[in-house]
Amino acid sequence: MIDDNDASTPGRTPSGAGEQTTGRQVVVFADTADFDAQARQLRNLTGLTEVASARELRSRAGGIEEMDSAAATVFDRLRIAVVDADPEQVAALHSARRAGGSVLAVEPELIHHPLAAPVLSQVWADTDAHTWGLAATGVTTASVDGTGIKVAVLDTGFDLAHPDFAGRKVTSRSFVPGESVQDAHGHGTHCIGTSCGPAQPPTGRRYGVAPRAEIFVGKVLSNSGSGSDRNILAAIEWAVEADCDVISMSLGADVRRKSMAYEAVGGRALDAGTLIIAAAGNNAHRPGDNGFVGVPANSSTIMAVGAIDAREALGWFSAGSTEVDGGQIDIAGPGLAVYSSWPMSKRYNTISGTSMATPHVSGIAALWCQTSGKRSRELWALLIQNARRLPLSSADVGAGLVQAPR
Repeated sequence: MIDDNDASTPGRTPSGAGEQTTGRQVVVFADTADFDAQARQLRNLTGLTEVASARELRSRAGGIEEMDSAAATVFDRLRIAVVDADPEQVAALHSARRAGGSVLAVEPELIHHPLAAPVLSQVWADTDAHTWGLAATGVTTASVDGTGIKVAVLDTGFDLAHPDFAGRKVTSRSFVPGESVQDAHGHGTHCIGTSCGPAQPPTGRRYGVAPRAEIFVGKVLSNSGSGSDRNILAAIEWAVEADCDVISMSLGADVRRKSMAYEAVGGRALDAGTLIIAAAGNNAHRPGDNGFVGVPANSSTIMAVGAIDAREALGWFSAGSTEVDGGQIDIAGPGLAVYSSWPMSKRYNTISGTSMATPHVSGIAALWCQTSGKRSRELWALLIQNARRLPLSSADVGAGLVQAPR
């Protein structure tokens, strides 16, 4: 059965959303700046007296709500701050950046959305045993299952009571003030199902890539499908501190320019041993419009994923590489007519998008991590080296279709 949802269905990116901002600023500090140095610099430049530590706030109940109301929050390990500043304070921050000190970048805080796409047509190629995406990527014949590997999925949360995940170890945290981890949207549960769903679901076909991986759920997008950089940065820092091997982000903003914040965060995560994989975006309308890779996938330190269908044709919505440094597609995954878990009582759903391609790559990254022991940049290289070449432009599919270890 195929579910052709319209654009108003949960899991859809608002059409033509473009750049949306919160009014706050994201400040990137040098690698050498510790929390005290960052806090001191913010106080001196802006006059703000209350500068909160995200790490400290996360450690106590109610901390996320406090983070949302703080005038300045420093993400200690990532060396990033989000600041609610007036025009004079913003000007002072930019002056410090131009002076060449510890402030490396200042940019507007963005709003992000899930990257599922409306479907014009779908190709159904699943078998009774497994989805077409698992077969196309070699998952069905892989000898590894993700045991011992930590995969963090930052999205709309997860249906913690989903029967297909009974008995699984799941570590969860909501970074959306006022909302629990429980997924009332659907997109997050679908992405977690693809990356880490069971090898033998109680009913229906297999849809999960790494069925024994340890699941980390970071709710960064609200039940209505939006979330700020601050939510996402808090969750990335949480996942890095938990020593997650892979962070999967099927979200983004249709912004062509590169975010220096995510460029820095992706590199600092890699330095810590964590590979971030992100959806390239769904802003193309092929064949006439190739679109562009948006934030955060257009960072050279974050792996950007495009989408193909069961015939190995490019998804009509799948964003293409751009001239932005880091705005290239790195790899492709199955992204059309993807069947996976969905919040109860529906239980399963079939949707499309670069969002659906991304957890295929993230789950397969967990398999490669398990079989090779490689992490970070070496894990990235393994995924690229073992991708299956496609008769499509590398500007659209990068190295090709992601493949599981044999």
